[in-house]
Amino acid sequence: MNDRALWLFGYGSVIYRPSFPFVEQRCATLRGWARRFSQKSDDHRGTPALPGRVVTLVAREGARVRGVAFRIEATRSQSVLDELDHRERAGYERSAVTIELDGGAHARAVVYIAHRGNAWDAGDEREDEIAATILRAHGPSGSNVEYLFRLAEALRALGDPDPHVLALEAAVRAQGQSVTQ
Repeated sequence: MNDRALWLFGYGSVIYRPSFPFVEQRCATLRGWARRFSQKSDDHRGTPALPGRVVTLVAREGARVRGVAFRIEATRSQSVLDELDHRERAGYERSAVTIELDGGAHARAVVYIAHRGNAWDAGDEREDEIAATILRAHGPSGSNVEYLFRLAEALRALGDPDPHVLALEAAVRAQGQSVTQ
């Protein structure tokens, strides 16, 4: 790595659970991508027998994703990336993107994206199917429901709730109520 600080763009659990040191965090937007629960998780929010669902980004013209950009000191950037390479190991790859920081500035950032066709890609499932999986899945990092609900809460706090996440949250709540009745 060079002497410059690193910006990292978080759009999933990194928003509410950054596990690394940073010197600044700012709300940011990534254009041309949409957040989708289309990645299987058999290492964090599910198991090999019942993989949960977590978010990735899919390219979509005209779309945008709100998230949080974390500025990491240059001296710590490699250790942070090494940690995230391990955390995001199930199909995710580092990508370089340009983000818009709140206030209008643009910055180059690293983001982890699980591209279509990777070994953990769940494809295009219907939201009710995704919700049913989320409701049942639980892994070493906790329940898949907790992941969904914490992400929905974090996106509301950013002032930009994601329609896909909100639809899944509502579907999980509705399916969960029918299970308990």
